[in-house]
Amino acid sequence: MCGIVGYVGTREAVPILMESLGKLEYRGYDSAGIAVIGGDRIVVRKTQGRLDRLAGLLDGGAPSGTIGIGHTRWATHGKPSDINAHPHLDCKGDLAVVHNGIIENYLNLREELETRGHRFTSETDTETLPHLIEDNYNYNGDLEEAVRRSLEEARGSYAIAVLSRREPDKLVVARKNSPLIIGIGDGESFVASDIPAVLGFTKKVLILDDDEFAVITRDGVRVFTIDRKPVSKELLDVTWDPVLAEKGGYEHFMLKEIHEQPRAVRDTLSERISADGQDIVLNELGISREEINGIRKVFMVACGTAYHACLVGRQVVRKLARIPVEAELASEFRYSDPMVGEHDLTVVVSQSGETADTLAALREAKAKGSRVVAITNVMASSVAREAHDVIYTWAGPEIAVASTKAYISQLVCMYLLGIFLGRKRGIMPDDVTSSLVRDLKQLPLHIDTLFGRHEEDVKALAEKFKKCEDIFFIGRGLDYAVAMEGSLKLKEVSYIRAEAYAAGELKHGTLALIVEGVPVFALATQMDVYEKMVSNIKEVKARGAMVIALAYDDNEDIHRVADYVIRIPRTNDLLSPVLSVVPLQLFAYYAARARGCDVDKPRNLAKSVTVE
Repeated sequence: MCGIVGYVGTREAVPILMESLGKLEYRGYDSAGIAVIGGDRIVVRKTQGRLDRLAGLLDGGAPSGTIGIGHTRWATHGKPSDINAHPHLDCKGDLAVVHNGIIENYLNLREELETRGHRFTSETDTETLPHLIEDNYNYNGDLEEAVRRSLEEARGSYAIAVLSRREPDKLVVARKNSPLIIGIGDGESFVASDIPAVLGFTKKVLILDDDEFAVITRDGVRVFTIDRKPVSKELLDVTWDPVLAEKGGYEHFMLKEIHEQPRAVRDTLSERISADGQDIVLNELGISREEINGIRKVFMVACGTAYHACLVGRQVVRKLARIPVEAELASEFRYSDPMVGEHDLTVVVSQSGETADTLAALREAKAKGSRVVAITNVMASSVAREAHDVIYTWAGPEIAVASTKAYISQLVCMYLLGIFLGRKRGIMPDDVTSSLVRDLKQLPLHIDTLFGRHEEDVKALAEKFKKCEDIFFIGRGLDYAVAMEGSLKLKEVSYIRAEAYAAGELKHGTLALIVEGVPVFALATQMDVYEKMVSNIKEVKARGAMVIALAYDDNEDIHRVADYVIRIPRTNDLLSPVLSVVPLQLFAYYAARARGCDVDKPRNLAKSVTVE
């Protein structure tokens, strides 16, 4: 979950490395460092802490050179410290390595290397790599071959970039189960863990696949498989606007991305609505009507926020396509001997497209013969390349660690998938479809309306409850799925203990936690269970809870049972999650800000989880 960058060209490397690292700090911010070849030596600057601390070190004199690598760390092996920060060097300081991933057999490798006289200074698994490369380098004198041989000995996941003082015009990079892209410029090349890091310099990128490595010089890029077979890579033109990756006047990326949600919904729907506005078009899916009618079950698999999107998708596809659906945590899926096979459809959801557990689940499903559809925000990401079909969420780059606009875009894709399957199966009549499509198209306007009418109210509530240490979220059906996401957002960024419960389960034990004055968010947008939900609200009110209800604008009764009411525009109940989650995102943001938390970089978390 670390971020790595690299540069080879004619310009000074340090400013480019630092700017690129700034775009990747969401991947880790325990420590940061750079290495640059200056003259006949490798100069390293690294430190514990955020990137601005490294920038402070460089203010005293940045190393000069036109080739370099950089790293921002999310600690796995070894606590955050100056010594454990990357880059790591070999014994002589001839080699520098930055690494994202985990070397699983590092202890055995380290013991072997120490018996051969290598001296280690850090607690990290990564430090085995420069020493291993040093051994192979001394043996054959070829940096490319030394890296290749070393990676054959290392077991685990990696995206690495390697510099050598002895070959000062060359950068060697490689990947396995960790993302790595190469940006192509005019007489210069850029390396990064994610596309936004290079968008300020180029929109032309190469995506490395697993078990590939590349040799980068000013003259160009050569890509090989790990056994040295040349690979021809397609150059990808990235259409993202670099401005979307900047704060644009907002105090935090999270708030900016919450406010970008109308555009994200609009873009995700774009070109997926038929010309007459009555149906959806999902040309990305190459599944025939016959195959769809033969689907036995749909498995939806993801982690974290994406899993919560699957909980909504489970009910959407069940209702619209009348197919059995299971939602599974990706981290549990492949270890549970899943009963998935050739007559099942597996939907994997990942914002980055590189989530390690989700990738493993994808591969497990494919190995068992299931067709796999990926829902992801990143073109040419690992899940996008390995799935049979891809539905992209056109959310644009999401920088804040806590996901908002990617989640809403995933929900939109769930509706598109549900309608597509329902139509192909002959379940959804024309009038039902056209009505739902019309309501989908109204969602961006509804979110804008919500901002204008209710954001200040939510902000005031966050200020009122900022000192609470426990907050509960309850709901039924789709409201329960959204309650889980609202709870997660609050925990992630404000560190308030927040728990979500199915409202009907309160009487089975949860009520023991409801005490005088505790805030309870009660979501009440599902009209088929509305009366039941009102009863659940009265249950917590009877125990002294302060109830914040979330209901439609035209609900004239909810204020009778709630202390506070947050309102959303009226829509089809099936679509309400897209609207009801927005006030919960805003509450989490404003509560975190009121408590003085680092909203965009919550403690112990990183954006893209590329390790198990």
